[in-house]
Amino acid sequence: MNHRRPAKHSLTLRGHRTSVTLEDIFWTAFCDIARRDAKTINGLAAEIDAERGDIGLASAIRIYVLERSLAQD
Repeated sequence: MNHRRPAKHSLTLRGHRTSVTLEDIFWTAFCDIARRDAKTINGLAAEIDAERGDIGLASAIRIYVLERSLAQD
């Protein structure tokens, strides 16, 4: 398995630019989920951001991706 360092990805949430640092496997799965749900990446990130509580956005995205993946099993 080829693992690289996490990469920074730019997002716009409620009109403000931000970035998250995610491993490729999480970023790819996040983009796939957005596409399957007919949502933009920024739109899905905004939904996750609104529900994340006191954890970081990157962690919230990882958890969201993992939960979606587990729900498919």
